[in-house]
Amino acid sequence: MVVINEAVPTYEKTSLSNGLRVVTSSMPHTRAVTVSIFVGAGSRYESPPEAGISHFVEHLCFKGTHRRASAKEISEAVERVGGHLNGGTDRELTVYWCKVARPYFSVATDVLVDMLRNSRFDPLEMEKERKVVLEELSAVWDSPAQRADVLIDEVLWPDQPLGRDVAGTKETVRGITQPKIIDYVGRHYLPNNAVVAVAGDISHEEIVDAFDRAMGDWYAGPSVDWHPVIDGQQAPRCSIETRRTEQTHLSLAVRGVPRLHPHRFVLDIINIILGEGMSSRLFVELREKRGLAYDIHSYVSHFRDAGALTIYAGVEHKSVSDVIQAMLEELDRFKEGTSEEELDKAKEMSKGRMMLRMEDTRSVATWLGAQEILSGRIYTVDDLAAFLDAVTLEDVKQTARQFFVTERLNLAVVGPFRSERRFLNLLKL
Repeated sequence: MVVINEAVPTYEKTSLSNGLRVVTSSMPHTRAVTVSIFVGAGSRYESPPEAGISHFVEHLCFKGTHRRASAKEISEAVERVGGHLNGGTDRELTVYWCKVARPYFSVATDVLVDMLRNSRFDPLEMEKERKVVLEELSAVWDSPAQRADVLIDEVLWPDQPLGRDVAGTKETVRGITQPKIIDYVGRHYLPNNAVVAVAGDISHEEIVDAFDRAMGDWYAGPSVDWHPVIDGQQAPRCSIETRRTEQTHLSLAVRGVPRLHPHRFVLDIINIILGEGMSSRLFVELREKRGLAYDIHSYVSHFRDAGALTIYAGVEHKSVSDVIQAMLEELDRFKEGTSEEELDKAKEMSKGRMMLRMEDTRSVATWLGAQEILSGRIYTVDDLAAFLDAVTLEDVKQTARQFFVTERLNLAVVGPFRSERRFLNLLKL
């Protein structure tokens, strides 16, 4: 049964003979247990005609199996014991999770395995769920803030899967058929392309035994490929979506680094100083001091072979140029470095948030499973704390000088504007 077995103080990992990886963390202080199953399937695995199929499959797995014929039967199996069941699709993974009280671990396992291995993909249910997905796309279209988020990805990574909406487009969703679904699942939903992650007051051995019985006969298949990023940016980019809105919604981004890049933790620290929390530079300067925005924040993204640091703000139309200029000034300030006090605060904030995440079984299961499926290695909280503590003032300065440059700038604007030229003229560092 078991061909690989690894253990460290905070988690244990076992690989079954069919390649299915099981990672667990013991949390004896809680009465909850979360079971998550991660699959290496997402928008980066899709061809252009398949755009949105990973997301559609995730929806359909909740619609009925050969044992539980309807979505109601699936949800009732979990809700009758007070549990929660859900899923999500991103660019590089799809996850299905169930959180229950410890005595109902077998219920969570049985439901999730049934969904992944026995979904019917019934044509009638497909047509009903297709309407739901189309409404989801319409909801994003009706939200200017969400449209700015989608648009900045298109600017950062044009004409490639990483720059597409994970849910696809209405045209591609309408073109997804049952044979395409079955073919896609057959190529991606494989034990050697999946990770089981469990956190709670339960032993590693019990979890491994349960999944060996439930999934040990799941046949492995050839590995599947994802589409690598195409990086040819040599000048600032801008895209405008002309809308009659009450606010202008801006996303300003610079290309960053992949998940395992040495500069990753430096950019994470810079992001915290820049735009995370109400004491961040952007929040204090643009909201508290100048009153230019209600919502302004920044975030970092790290993928297998690419990344970005993005700033978002919703502002008055007449303030757009001032806000963009202020954002760029804050980025430029990092080239001269930061203070020891600011750096220490960012480190402690990041470490504190990580430790708080470890209080919840779902967060811990996600921590384990996402790292394993995406990079094949798991950093502990202590590992990441050490990486963060190692970031120096000189690291911040040199990383800012490398990444905060004119040719890496990207801007998305959703609002009552038509000309890109006025914005491109502002994009200078």
